[in-house]
Amino acid sequence: MRARRVILSLIWLAVPSFAEERIAVEGLRAPVEILRDRWGVPHIYATTSDDLFFAQGFMAARDRLFQIDLWRRVGTGKLAEALGPGAIPRDRMARLVSFRGDWDAEWRSYAPDAREIATAFTRGINAYIRSLGGKRPVEFRMAGYDPGLWTPEDCAARIAGLVMIRNLAREVERAGDIKKFGIETVEKFLPPDPFVKIEIPRGLALDDITPEILGGYRRVTGDVRFPADQGSNNWVVDGSLTRTGKPLLASDPHRPLLIPSLRKTVHLVGPGWNVIGAGEPALPGIALGHNQHIGFGFTIVGIDQADLYVEKLNPANAGEYFHRGAWRKVETLRQTLAVKGRDVPENLELRYTVHGPILHEDRARHRAYALRWVGAEPGTAGYLPALSVARATNWREFQQAMARYKVPSENMVYADTAGNIGWQPGGLTPVRQNWTGLLPVPGDTGEYEWNGFLPFEEMPRLFNPPSHFIATANHNILPPGYKHRLGYEWALPFRFERVREMLRAGAKFTVADFERMQQDVVSLPARRFQAILRQWRQPSSGTQEAMVKRLLAWDAALTLESVPAAIYAHWIARLPAAVFGAGLGARTNLEMLLKTLESKPNPKALAESLDLALKDLAKSGGPDIENWKWGRMHGLSLRHPLGVKALGRGPIPRPGDANTVNAAGGGMNQTSGASYRQILDLADWDRSVMTNLPGESGDPASPHYSDLMADWAAGKYHPMPFTRRAVEAATVERIRLVARP
Repeated sequence: MRARRVILSLIWLAVPSFAEERIAVEGLRAPVEILRDRWGVPHIYATTSDDLFFAQGFMAARDRLFQIDLWRRVGTGKLAEALGPGAIPRDRMARLVSFRGDWDAEWRSYAPDAREIATAFTRGINAYIRSLGGKRPVEFRMAGYDPGLWTPEDCAARIAGLVMIRNLAREVERAGDIKKFGIETVEKFLPPDPFVKIEIPRGLALDDITPEILGGYRRVTGDVRFPADQGSNNWVVDGSLTRTGKPLLASDPHRPLLIPSLRKTVHLVGPGWNVIGAGEPALPGIALGHNQHIGFGFTIVGIDQADLYVEKLNPANAGEYFHRGAWRKVETLRQTLAVKGRDVPENLELRYTVHGPILHEDRARHRAYALRWVGAEPGTAGYLPALSVARATNWREFQQAMARYKVPSENMVYADTAGNIGWQPGGLTPVRQNWTGLLPVPGDTGEYEWNGFLPFEEMPRLFNPPSHFIATANHNILPPGYKHRLGYEWALPFRFERVREMLRAGAKFTVADFERMQQDVVSLPARRFQAILRQWRQPSSGTQEAMVKRLLAWDAALTLESVPAAIYAHWIARLPAAVFGAGLGARTNLEMLLKTLESKPNPKALAESLDLALKDLAKSGGPDIENWKWGRMHGLSLRHPLGVKALGRGPIPRPGDANTVNAAGGGMNQTSGASYRQILDLADWDRSVMTNLPGESGDPASPHYSDLMADWAAGKYHPMPFTRRAVEAATVERIRLVARP
């Protein structure tokens, strides 16, 4: 470790002389110093909190203006004024779910000074936009519109949080599964976790639940594109398991892999602030990282935070719905929407019942489908509670801050310089008495209403556990005997089980060990599949027998050069239909597939699916089996939202799959994974490391647009300099913001 530190010091000392720039802007109280390191990360030093977040907003706009402007339009329902009529449904949805409550309560929920921070941050963005003097950056010239100015409320948009609440779609899918396969089959092959008997809510007609209900929702909650499986890992170990005697913490949240990156790394130093880590570029602060005292990183919990209510519309008056024995008026808001290419704005009608916004109406059946979700409550904009988490200095303050976390629900792991480790999930959890939320529910009777929210004190947690480590990977985190049901849908446990296996290896871990763990591509499902194949006594052909032998001799690692990895991936993709039939097979998960084959071998299904897999492999890889390497068939391409090929990056070959620790979800073309990774060393913050795909800047002309992509693909990390000495040693650019006279 000492040698590693010396090498890093020599690297920093070898950095050439840095560029200097002085920028005069309106809105600053005092000068701000920004040191950009060789990996593109800005380290911001300010003498007031207001100037600190003004500077963060200014730099976010300087580095990512097109990206954050696009996100602002998505969140506030202003896409159509840039993209035209095709974006109207998106804008309508964003406005439909926007916050309509008490804004004082909204800001207080995140932090006592959250409003002031968001105001300073957005003033900084606007200062950069004004500094352009009307000149359009290259992406805006290509797209044909100008960036818009921000308000603090733009940071509290709700649509991004809605996208992360996945159980809403599952309610509709489950109703369809029951209609198609029957309750018994669904309970057996598509069971809730933890298992409960599925009951059709009284008064619910399954025929009222159709895929069209969420058709508009699905169309408007995907990635924004111009014309032309995901999950996360985190773990922490205490000093008894490290060489330094202090904790190590790893976190690699998995989301869509984008260009520019979903995450933006920043170091903020000012009164009450000395934090470094990553957040979303359109938000102030950081979401994961460390301050002087504690480190933290998250994965999504997956709390059930939404329900779909079937409302009965009055056949004689669609402006009324039935609730608790009486007809009530549908609340209606009317707004106008500017649309590119039109002289006259679009008129929007937004309709609400007592349960929330109406997502879909079926006038023929006199039904409306309303969304009840936690996003209507104050304090439920994504990641803003991290403004409190990032300033916690100990476990007690960390828990107090986590009580503010509402959306998305997070498994936050914790470590501090005193040597403590912990885990605290946070998320607003509806209480449903005597019903599960597994299916849509009738809205007319009042029988299926929420009974408040679970008190934060009743959430599970761990502090300095006897195991000396904590890990989460979106799996079922409910402790044995826990009396509350946070939800019934989780990621499969394979990544968690592999992390736990590695943590139990008995090693004294280093940062380098955690790097290898984050890059691990050993597949536990592949190991279980190998055990199934050992029971298959008579493959139907010599070719099949040869393929089975290759798989049984394989180490179950989905590496780039592995032929067995490609065989396994194609075979396991063909198996569900062979085992369960095409319909049910398309709905079952890998755990159910393996359990079914483990309990009852199916030679016919194995043989048929292998033959189909071999045809797939020959089609994509050619006749030579030695060319069937996983990295040749499994890759990543980053496509810019504008669809301009020159702004994209890739393709690059990728190891792993959706169920390895180094997760690569999306099938043969990876679409999700860990764009940002961090490993925090509590013994010496300067030994912490990170990586951010493909780079820190969204400006195609910047050297930091995609400079980290090759290292990210190779599993390499760079330092997270934290002390002033380390930051100075890594600096390649010094920017001084001063107040305009």
